[in-house]
Amino acid sequence: MRGLLQRVRGARVEVGGEIVGAIDQGLLVLVAVEPEDTREHADKLLHKLLNYRVFSDPQGKMNLSLKDVQGGLLLVSQFTLAADTRSGMRPSFSTAAPPALGAELFDYLFQQARQQHADVASGRFGADMQVHLVNDGPVTFLLQI
Repeated sequence: MRGLLQRVRGARVEVGGEIVGAIDQGLLVLVAVEPEDTREHADKLLHKLLNYRVFSDPQGKMNLSLKDVQGGLLLVSQFTLAADTRSGMRPSFSTAAPPALGAELFDYLFQQARQQHADVASGRFGADMQVHLVNDGPVTFLLQI
C-alpha cells in the first residue's frame, strides 16, 4: 500500500463539478492499493498518517503530527500511484490491485480513519476526480507499507 502524503493549507475533490470531499489545513493523501495488501497494511498506513510528524512546532521543526494540529485528512484513491514505470514509455498497472480489492481496502481505510480522527473526507473511488490543493511547503512524502 502506498500513500503520497501532502501537507496542505486546504484541499478539495470534485466529481462532475460537485465537491465530494474537502479539508482546510491538514493532509491530502493519494492512496494506491497493491495486490498483496491487507487490512493490516491499511491499519499501518493509517497509523503513520495520523502520527507522522510533518507539521512545524513553534521552533519551525517538523515535530507535530496530524493529531497534534487537529488537521483534516483527505483520502483520495489513485491506482496510478502503484504503476510500474521502470521500463518503456508507458506505465504498467500490473502492480495495482484489482478494482474490487482496491475498493474494499480503500473503504476500510476511510472507515477506520473516520473512527480514529475527527476531520476526515474522501474522494470517490473509481471516479474521474479533479483534485485541488494548496501544498504547504511544499511538503510531500511517499509512504510505502
